Amino acid sequence: MSSKCKKHFIQDTCFYECSPHLGPWIQPVDQSWRKERILNVPLCKEDCEQWWEDCKDDVTCKTDWHKGWDWSSGTNKCPADSKCRKWTDVFATPKSMCEQVWSYSYLYTTYTKDSGRCMQLWFTGSNPNKKVAEYYLNAAQRGQSFPVFMLLFLSVILFFCNNVLA
Repeated sequence: MSSKCKKHFIQDTCFYECSPHLGPWIQPVDQSWRKERILNVPLCKEDCEQWWEDCKDDVTCKTDWHKGWDWSSGTNKCPADSKCRKWTDVFATPKSMCEQVWSYSYLYTTYTKDSGRCMQLWFTGSNPNKKVAEYYLNAAQRGQSFPVFMLLFLSVILFFCNNVLA
């Protein structure tokens, strides 16, 4: 792997292991090597496209890097029945790479870093991801309040209907 490609995987690992703002996307899993994962983290367009651009001249033998490696030597090797192919033959677009390489840990977005709607792997200065996480948490809470309101509304209607018919 080229150094320009590898730096993105190192940054990805740091982001996954150390970001305090991934809560909205953490999902429980029952796997021998972990109990939770991130799923569909909206990744900024620039980060995804630069990652793909920096890796496009590399090769890989797998689409989904989460599973299927040969660990018999103690390090991850390509499975015996696979062959190395050019990065762009495996991942034709930045979207396919960002979404497939870690089995949909990331969601490719067309949001830019200044939108406040996507998570950034690379940034300088204060961490912009806190506001993004807050946005998605607030949106989720607003989305959950509607069904609760509707259930209460329907309960009241049923109560009155039952009393009128009785």
